[in-house]
Amino acid sequence: MVNIKGSTVVVTGGQRGLGKAIVEEFLERGVAKIYATARTPKPSEDPRVVGLELDVTNPDSVAALAALATDADIVINNAGVLAARKLLASDIDEVRAVFETNYFGALRVAQAFAPILADNGGGALVDISSVLSWLAGSGGYGDSKAAIWSLTNSLRIELEKQGTLVTGVHLGYTETDMTSGLDVPKNDPRDVARQIVDGIERGDAEVLADDMTRYFKAALSGPVEALRAS
Repeated sequence: MVNIKGSTVVVTGGQRGLGKAIVEEFLERGVAKIYATARTPKPSEDPRVVGLELDVTNPDSVAALAALATDADIVINNAGVLAARKLLASDIDEVRAVFETNYFGALRVAQAFAPILADNGGGALVDISSVLSWLAGSGGYGDSKAAIWSLTNSLRIELEKQGTLVTGVHLGYTETDMTSGLDVPKNDPRDVARQIVDGIERGDAEVLADDMTRYFKAALSGPVEALRAS
């Protein structure tokens, strides 16, 4: 279990979409401070929110964030990009760019903050993944989410000895800028954010945020042909 009230939180990609909803949920739960990052951060009216610039593809940018946020108790790896949806139609550099943000960016943040979390008593590291971790058909983006699932499971083992909770979050379509062009049923990001913070508070290793995600997680033991996004 991780204490939410009075804690200090880092949320990458914390000024839009799901990240913004996560920030708002933490504020309602009484955190002391939140570092909400963006490529072009904007100031907040809430004095507890510190807007910071972050490019997770840039090691110096990640190191600068870690140097400022040495009081972090909880880190939310939320920054991500949606691209390269078809492997054969995508340039290799486009696929590589998706992994640079979605996978290597999350790993850079984890490496930078692991010692900080250890120094501050363990805390929690949360990786925002997707139902696409388990479904084929979404190209480089889906592949990057499968990689994050594996990354999260490996980090859980490596960080166990320092008492850091590692939580993987999986969700289907959620109402954000990233999904604005999709005419499909979507989760309310506020509901997803509530489930994420509840999961951290309980000490959950995994948060499955909707029925579709729970269905496909259960289907992993079945035929691989059933695991497709379309």
